[in-house]
Amino acid sequence: MPRTSVIKYIKQMNRPVFSTRELSGVSGKSPSAVTQALNHLEKHGVVKKLYRGVWAETAPAPLSPYALIPHLFGGARVYVSFLSALRLHGIIEQIPQDITLASTSHTKKVKTAYGVFVVHQIAPEFFFGFDWHKGTGGFLVAEPEKALADSLYLFTRKKKQYGHFPELNLKKPFDTAKAKKYINRIPDENARKSALMKFEEVLRQNE
Repeated sequence: MPRTSVIKYIKQMNRPVFSTRELSGVSGKSPSAVTQALNHLEKHGVVKKLYRGVWAETAPAPLSPYALIPHLFGGARVYVSFLSALRLHGIIEQIPQDITLASTSHTKKVKTAYGVFVVHQIAPEFFFGFDWHKGTGGFLVAEPEKALADSLYLFTRKKKQYGHFPELNLKKPFDTAKAKKYINRIPDENARKSALMKFEEVLRQNE
């Protein structure tokens, strides 16, 4: 597959991150032929491999790791939540080391050239309270109140680090009543009670 043809098809997709499968579909070429062409382009600094089957054009502007999310988990629905979402909403100032996501699939960690993505499993009944991020990158992100509720959900599952929030900012527009309403939807009764107790403690600490 000619190098110029690959570049033409990449430009047609008009976004910084793409997959081998997508480029194969656009070009009509086999995945193996596309992979061979992309490997050639990587050697010449035109593209960069980010993860298995996930690529990006090299560009002077830094690539947001959040742009990788739609390409990393196949058909599984995930949304940015927990500490990462709290940071995106300006609720905490500290930048989390990993990007944390919620899903109904199994917990796992994905290491890429642009960061580490940690997926935490939550109950299907608790998989709500998110929308498309309004900034750059087409990915789903929890509402600030749901991100806090999700964190306390993990806290009740023996992940104690999700009960510690350095420099937490719960001033308006953060809605504490809405956060409590979300916590009350945790399906397990004992976990719900524990999360509510921790939530009240967090509120007292931030008065």
